[in-house]
Amino acid sequence: MSVKLPPDILLKLKAYEALLLKWQKAVNLVAPSTVDDAWNRHFEDSLQLVDLIPQSATSLIDIGSGAGFPGLVLALARPDLAVHLVESDQKKGTFLLNVSRETGAKNVNLHDQRIESVLPNLCGDVVTARALASLPLLLTLSRPQWERADRPATLLFLKGAEWQKEVDLARVGHEFELVVIPSKTNPDAAILCISAVREKKNP
Repeated sequence: MSVKLPPDILLKLKAYEALLLKWQKAVNLVAPSTVDDAWNRHFEDSLQLVDLIPQSATSLIDIGSGAGFPGLVLALARPDLAVHLVESDQKKGTFLLNVSRETGAKNVNLHDQRIESVLPNLCGDVVTARALASLPLLLTLSRPQWERADRPATLLFLKGAEWQKEVDLARVGHEFELVVIPSKTNPDAAILCISAVREKKNP
């Protein structure tokens, strides 16, 4: 495993996996090609972020949560965090609520609206996203969180093989500090840890 977890947390994650496999038969929550290897492809992938969350963080916002990766996994792994899941798809939202209830994840808040409507009204220390959008768009969507003068959010984005191209495109319109961490679950993928984001001014 990418992170050591207490036995009770691991049991909750396994219950989450069982619910995912059950619901997947009726609702398309994840790509069918990943179902047989769901633990590694989705849970282990999400757990890579646990040790990257700043020690001082008390809240996390996961945008485009889908089936809960990485947001709901992080909520279970870090019950001390207030976790906001932003997912406008009603069926996926129902699934997220069901898993939260079945696993006793009391630190989860679901926002079943569009990201653009929700983020200006939240305050998160960390913003996460996985398989949602290109990096330039992610920076635009998360702007209400990183542009806060008092406590700008740290961004943790799980990215696939095209991550370097996305970084190059994002640097056209933004300046930011970047730490790239190779993925432990996919040799072509990476985790982008982004901070100190600033929008470039037109000359």
